[in-house]
Amino acid sequence: MQPHPSRRTFLAGAVAAAGGLLPYGAIPPGHGTVALWRESRIADPFTLGVASGDPTPDGIVLWTRLAPRPLDESGRGGMPDRPVEVAWQLAADERFRSIVRSGTAVARPEYAHSVHVELDGLEPGREYFYRFRAAGEISPAGRTRTAPAPGTLGALTFATASCAHYEHGYYTAYRRLAQEEPDLVVHLGDYLYEYAPGGYTGMSGLVRRHAGDKCRTLADYRVRHAQYKTDPDLQAAHAAAPWLVVFDDHEVENNWAGPVSSTGARDFAARRRAGMRAYYENLPLRRSSVPRGDRMRLHRRVAWGSLAAFHLLDTRQFRDDQACLDGLRAGCDEALDAGRTLLGAGQRDWLLAGLRRSRARWNLIGQQVIMARHDVGLGPGRELNMDSWDGYPAERARLLEGIHASGASNPVVLTGDAHIHHAADLRLDFDDPDSPRVAVELVTSSISSDGDGYRDHVRMAALRVENPHIAYVDQRRGYIVCRVGPDELRAEFRTLDYVSRRGAPARTSAAFTVPSGQSVLA
Repeated sequence: MQPHPSRRTFLAGAVAAAGGLLPYGAIPPGHGTVALWRESRIADPFTLGVASGDPTPDGIVLWTRLAPRPLDESGRGGMPDRPVEVAWQLAADERFRSIVRSGTAVARPEYAHSVHVELDGLEPGREYFYRFRAAGEISPAGRTRTAPAPGTLGALTFATASCAHYEHGYYTAYRRLAQEEPDLVVHLGDYLYEYAPGGYTGMSGLVRRHAGDKCRTLADYRVRHAQYKTDPDLQAAHAAAPWLVVFDDHEVENNWAGPVSSTGARDFAARRRAGMRAYYENLPLRRSSVPRGDRMRLHRRVAWGSLAAFHLLDTRQFRDDQACLDGLRAGCDEALDAGRTLLGAGQRDWLLAGLRRSRARWNLIGQQVIMARHDVGLGPGRELNMDSWDGYPAERARLLEGIHASGASNPVVLTGDAHIHHAADLRLDFDDPDSPRVAVELVTSSISSDGDGYRDHVRMAALRVENPHIAYVDQRRGYIVCRVGPDELRAEFRTLDYVSRRGAPARTSAAFTVPSGQSVLA
């Protein structure tokens, strides 16, 4: 009898050429497939891998995009301007001997030949495997799972990730994340970077280079997504588990704010439309997130039984422009304006109403920029980042008061953007060490952005003195693994010592336990 393959064996195989690993099984050859495949045989159309996302108790989204020439400058991925039929399978086992569901989807040129298969009617809390076929080629296989049924507590392991600049390093952190075998991955933004080759200031010694120039058109953003997606470590992370995704700024342009371009670009509305369209095309999102012009609905809730509720926020589309010309500022009266908003009134009300109604044991608020006050100036005075919640302190105070008053159980804020690991207490008043704790904030470092990083113990200790509500700071690359049960959440901060070359191990550099009912780091 053949031994049952391990999950690690599956992950290793999932990003290889699946035709050599898995039999075609019951995938039908398809009928009515467009003339393209009869005219000529092309290269592997599944160069960008597969993904899944947004699980419900009875459903999931399955994704792939056909791109035999992923870096084709037209943004079409080497595909013709015509629709293509794609077959898909969902199985109960990784060998695809027990097919649960199968069907076909149409990959359309207007969506860059991506497919988003939204399944329902599945069993709750169940692991599944999926794959696609087109042009006589079979895709790599992916693993996914549905959310547990309402009323279920059980346990959950999820990982948070953010900020993966292709030029700054290899994606070893994504590979290590996949090897953690999480139930879910929460990506908190900066999935890609829009810069021209070498265009990121403050970074020298690039590890690899962006294709094309700075992203401005839909074709530019499609090529950039395709280049990132060709990375085998990123493909492994997508194949390992379903993802929940929200963008930050670089999916469009650095530090954009609502309708305002940080560079004064006159074509910014067109760039927003292009960036958001390409983001939807390349990630496992539901039809509810299809962009409408230069707007896209990304704030949403995902329940994980009765154990956890993920409240995913969008901190870009509804914010006021940053105060005092953005960046780090030692003083900025404009930022103190009580009317300034980062979330927009509608989204803030949506979040607080959802928290008041929530019966989940853990309420996990996924958002992009550091919420805790983060004074980076050592010594007298403060130096604050106007792009973070420090640039919107009045709304932050209203939000924290609203979270505190909501009665929601165990609020934990999950954050990206900063390229630095942080663990912090969120207080009603950051100037008062006796002020009530509202929530815990867990900030994940970057996957690769800013290169290898460092661990300056002296500076990190000084930052904690300036910010006594921050318990941990680490500027190496990495991700966070959270293990959640009814009684506690354990956050393990995983770090890599280098990304400038391949193969770095991931180590737990710090771990914190949040006991249920206490909103405190232990």
